[in-house]
Amino acid sequence: MNLLLLDQDDLDGAGGACVRGRRARHVAEVLRGAPGDRIAVGLWRGAVGEGLLREVGPDRVLLSVNLAGAPPPPSPVALVLALPRPKILRKVLQAVASMGVKRLALVGTYRVEKSYFGSPLLEPAAIEAELRLGLEQGRDTHPPEVSLHRHFKPFVEDVLDGLSPPGREARLLAHPGAPGLLEAVSAPGVAATLAIGPEGGFTPYEAATLEARGFAPFSLGPRPLRVDVAVPFAVAQAELWLRRATAAEPSGSRRPSG
Repeated sequence: MNLLLLDQDDLDGAGGACVRGRRARHVAEVLRGAPGDRIAVGLWRGAVGEGLLREVGPDRVLLSVNLAGAPPPPSPVALVLALPRPKILRKVLQAVASMGVKRLALVGTYRVEKSYFGSPLLEPAAIEAELRLGLEQGRDTHPPEVSLHRHFKPFVEDVLDGLSPPGREARLLAHPGAPGLLEAVSAPGVAATLAIGPEGGFTPYEAATLEARGFAPFSLGPRPLRVDVAVPFAVAQAELWLRRATAAEPSGSRRPSG
């Protein structure tokens, strides 16, 4: 935990806060906090700042808080991801939250087991719990907006353009069958929507459908990667690709992000 993430209900209205349960145990047993120590704190969907520990125990932590700072800037990359199996999804949710991704669409594809959509991990409270762990890691307070879409074709035809306005963001397709790496793709705009398939990739039909919608295919290299590895690897590549393209543009020619 690099940041103690507070809820509005934790605050007492007079500059203090009280946390219990998992967070209190972490402060007491992992951080080994003691009265007088200062730790990083943040308010769910709000500001970040500093907390001064006043009382520390495994069941309750009291602290004074000063919330006056801004959380880290969001990632310019949004994700369209074939729904992975629950064990992997848990890691992915934490990873995307810690990296600052703010839009995540989880989509059913041909190679996604239909049973995955029945996982308790897809309950809103379960998703939020994993996102909180990622935010604590990345010292952020604003979680990604996560949406679920059981069927690929209706998602592409009816939902995609609302999540990723065409012409306002680059569209990228990380795909094992792509002929080249990301640096070979031109980079319009200052933001991107990145599509990543299941392990084994999208089917040829799904990849062709995304390409017809403007997704430029690229390869992550010759090594097959699990989804929980491919996601941070691809997001980092896309962020660097966007930064390099933006830095190379003449001043005043950059498009605003969506």
